[in-house]
Amino acid sequence: MRILHLGKYYAPQRGGIERHLQDLCEWFAGHGHRVTALVHQAAGCWRSSVESIHEVDICRVGCVAAPLYAPISPTFPLQLARLIKRFKPQILHLHLPNPSCFWALLSRRARALPWIVHWHADVSAEMPDWRVRAAYRLYRPFEQAVLARASAIVVTSQAYLDASGALARWRDKCTVVPLGIAEANGDKGTAPIWPRPDLLRLLAVGRLSHYKGFAVLLDALARTPVASLVLIGQGEESDRLRAQVARLGLGDRVAMAGELSEADLLAAYAAADALVLPSLDRSEAFGLVLLEAMRARLALVASNIAGSGIGQVIVNEISGLLVKPGRMDELAKALSRISDPLLRASLADAGHQRWREHFTLEQSAQSVLAIYLQLAGAGRQAARQ
Repeated sequence: MRILHLGKYYAPQRGGIERHLQDLCEWFAGHGHRVTALVHQAAGCWRSSVESIHEVDICRVGCVAAPLYAPISPTFPLQLARLIKRFKPQILHLHLPNPSCFWALLSRRARALPWIVHWHADVSAEMPDWRVRAAYRLYRPFEQAVLARASAIVVTSQAYLDASGALARWRDKCTVVPLGIAEANGDKGTAPIWPRPDLLRLLAVGRLSHYKGFAVLLDALARTPVASLVLIGQGEESDRLRAQVARLGLGDRVAMAGELSEADLLAAYAAADALVLPSLDRSEAFGLVLLEAMRARLALVASNIAGSGIGQVIVNEISGLLVKPGRMDELAKALSRISDPLLRASLADAGHQRWREHFTLEQSAQSVLAIYLQLAGAGRQAARQ
């Protein structure tokens, strides 16, 4: 099959959506399909480029800026039209949220193809930035038009589907396909150094944004003297978090490591005792880092966000500990509990087994393949008629 993905970004740019897009593309390319991804350059890189990574053709469109997490690429519709004409895809796979996907609505060639929409997250009404909430009023009609045009919609958890107002009209098109990751490949790099390696080694990974709840984690850590933390990632909250570390007197127990390479990130997982995901709202739709930690046999502590997939990844008290989002006292109690090595080992083993049984890349990709084949078969039948 010939499959064209429309995404925001692609490796080496990091993020849960980018990680899954890359994994899917490489899995399908490795199984004999022709795969192309049309994505954006990093904000401020105006020149478009084309390259091949692990048999996947990556077309990166120049990006002027990315205000409110939305890349602005004036040539995206032209690049999309040229690529469809040249590549002749059989499936158009759109990864939302991403306003550049809306250009497919205006393309005659794109509208002639079956569309699968991969719904990674709602644009949350709970986001603290009023500009995002206001912009969504303009975004929503186009979002709904894409969903109306889609032949199939992939949602990463039943809980997220049940809670999504944006998907409410389109439930009959939706299929739940949990995210999955493969075995870790390649050599590990160099792990960051925990400031106090004699203490419980906690790891937190993600964009330094408000919804990730890292400020709550730092408050909880101040009440948990048995633990130290390495925080991996960068983002708009970086300076505030550094100031909070200083204000709480945590400089001897917290290291902010910034972005790491894939190899160094694997080494960080291998060196840690537990992963903490303290996110605050449904902007955290699934938590791919949970799977990475389960694969590495780490104990998990995470927020039990209503309407998020986190509670379906972790079985509370069996494969991890779930706490109410934003509750610093509950989080501190959970962090103290996992200082018990017996509990930590039990959670880690159960989590690793759960990843193998439910959240591998093979399982996720095979489910997507089944949807592709169904759509392609329907397309051939329609053409014969």
